[in-house]
Amino acid sequence: MPVPWFLLSLALGRSPVVFSLERLVEPQDTAYCSPGLSCHLWDGDVLCLPGSILPAPGPVLVPTHLQAELVLRCHQETDCNVCVRVAVHLAVGGHWEEPEDEEKSGGAGDQEPEEPRNASLQAQVVLSFQAYPATRCVLLEVQVPAARVQPGQSVGSVVFDCFEAALGGEMRIWSYTQPRYQKELNLTLQLPDCRGLEVRNSIQSCWALPWLSVSAEGEDVRLVLNVSEEQHFGLSLYWSQVQGPPKPWWNRNLTGPQTITLNHTDLVPCLCVQVWPLEPDSVRTDMCPFREDPRALRNAWRAARLRLLSPRSWRLDAPCWLHAEAALCWQAPGGGPCQPLVPLLPWENVTVNEAREFPLLKGHPNLCVQVSHWEKLQLQECLWADSLGPLKDDMLLVETRGPQDSRSLCALEPSGCTSLPSGASTRAAHLGEQLLLDLQSGQCVQLWDDDVGALWACPMHKYIHKRWALVWLACLLFAAVLSLLLLLKKDHVKGWLRFLKQDVRSGASARAPAALLLYSADDAGFERLVGVLASALCRLPLRVAVDLWSRRELSAQGALAWFHAQRLQTLQEGGVVVLLFSPGAVAMCSEWLQDLALAPGAHGPHDAFAASLSCVLPDFLQGRAPGRYVGACFDGLLRPDAVPSLFRAVPVFSLPSQLPDFLGALQGPCVRRPRGLAERAERVSRALQQALDSCVRAPGPGPPAAGDQT
Repeated sequence: MPVPWFLLSLALGRSPVVFSLERLVEPQDTAYCSPGLSCHLWDGDVLCLPGSILPAPGPVLVPTHLQAELVLRCHQETDCNVCVRVAVHLAVGGHWEEPEDEEKSGGAGDQEPEEPRNASLQAQVVLSFQAYPATRCVLLEVQVPAARVQPGQSVGSVVFDCFEAALGGEMRIWSYTQPRYQKELNLTLQLPDCRGLEVRNSIQSCWALPWLSVSAEGEDVRLVLNVSEEQHFGLSLYWSQVQGPPKPWWNRNLTGPQTITLNHTDLVPCLCVQVWPLEPDSVRTDMCPFREDPRALRNAWRAARLRLLSPRSWRLDAPCWLHAEAALCWQAPGGGPCQPLVPLLPWENVTVNEAREFPLLKGHPNLCVQVSHWEKLQLQECLWADSLGPLKDDMLLVETRGPQDSRSLCALEPSGCTSLPSGASTRAAHLGEQLLLDLQSGQCVQLWDDDVGALWACPMHKYIHKRWALVWLACLLFAAVLSLLLLLKKDHVKGWLRFLKQDVRSGASARAPAALLLYSADDAGFERLVGVLASALCRLPLRVAVDLWSRRELSAQGALAWFHAQRLQTLQEGGVVVLLFSPGAVAMCSEWLQDLALAPGAHGPHDAFAASLSCVLPDFLQGRAPGRYVGACFDGLLRPDAVPSLFRAVPVFSLPSQLPDFLGALQGPCVRRPRGLAERAERVSRALQQALDSCVRAPGPGPPAAGDQT
């Protein structure tokens, strides 16, 4: 009985369905056909040469449909190979000539034209099979009796037993006739592995296969490999891709029963596991157990981000394929929801990691991109804000065009789109006439134009100035009156100002400078070294932010979101971002500068350094880094001249030898140095040197953890 291929594909899921296969005892290839047809299989394989398509000279047999199913070809009860049975359905095609009208006269000569029409048809059908590492072509001769030759009618099928194939591989089958009268039929199928079929006891290559199960324990996920003791096998964790080869993440050669522990933040829908015995030509088993896991889907969206490639193109970057739709929206300053520009610019399906074009004439900082998953908003980013500046107080005019050159205008506001002109009590309604004049005089910028409408951004700053002119005049009058009163009461004012000055100074001294430490977690020893530095800086005092002290926030927000928030807060408070360079950090920066993809296994789930590079690099490339960033490395681990030249645009200090200069850079040029800074720097230097010595002596291992289970 044929096994449906859509059911066989379930064998690759979390809970594979097991099927029994028909067993063949014939050691040689055979062919048989439908009742009424005669067929013959040529001995040996033939050359796979389809040739060109030729016009049919008359009625011919052509393949119309291909079917395939799995069977077992067994030499002994426990010595079988997987085989693919192929069925080709045939029909009568080609050019068909109707008989002459003279056949109605009943003459003896009228019988001759009917002989070609009632003659039997014969065809040579070629089956081509390709599955690594084998390629085969066989030839089947099929003959159809004259009684079954009718134009366009199916005549039956011919079945070939069988093409041997490897479990878990991909196979392709083609079918055509010689000579060829139409385009060849083709079929591509993914064969299941040993887990999906009831063949473990029949196929010897499946006997030593490591069997794997997945279990959850709290926030951890355990991959349990049930294999015999002392058996050697390989295990690979990788990200499967819809397009292109898989991206490897973690590979190990292991022995005996093992339990691999993964943090729940590592899970994504495309994370797959491949296991195989360390033997020649062994069968590899693949399983992607997290495709339907809600935590994996949330992690994939947390790692996704929008990137502006050029003024008119953008891309959704994500580790896995995601079902996503995107649309443009207008974000007004002052908060509030971003208003979609639907139906003029409708939602469109988005392919992950593929560049897309905006249907725009110009960019604008208030234009943002919204990305949703099954109608739930997942991402929103104003891609032009970095290049065009902050949000502007512009009014977006929406022009809708109808039949016979008719058009209407409305102004997009939080309450909706207000028609212009209008008697409503909204901001756009009050300025309706002025906005229409601005549009006619060319003061508005056209952002989009199409047959159905257009979008215009009209500046509002001049109306804001007029609106606040009286307010400023009143403020100036109040300031003049207040100055007069202060002159009359100057003695009291002097005492009050003296008290206020002292209060401001005490408040400024209590407000310590901020510093954000970014580093690459090369090993546990280096993380301890960073922790010692961060603790020492807090006692200077400095307000220090480092991912070592924010594990819970990292797990909840993701490394990229956490870094964005900390970087923005540090720079807004006048603080400094410190880049701690190590050999791993230098290698990671070099890969980014060469536009190479980072290996996922190069950093842990809490390593903010890798996530931060995408935002740190633009500041250095655009010359915004001086005054906002400093670099540092540790004596004996890395020399300052090993730091990539791009990052040497800011001071790079070697610690602890240059610790006083480093602390001065963190305090800032306009901040008075606290008393005893030299003594504190000496204490920090001693603590740092002890941690540095232990780091050099004992480097630590990296995740994920693999432990023996006895």
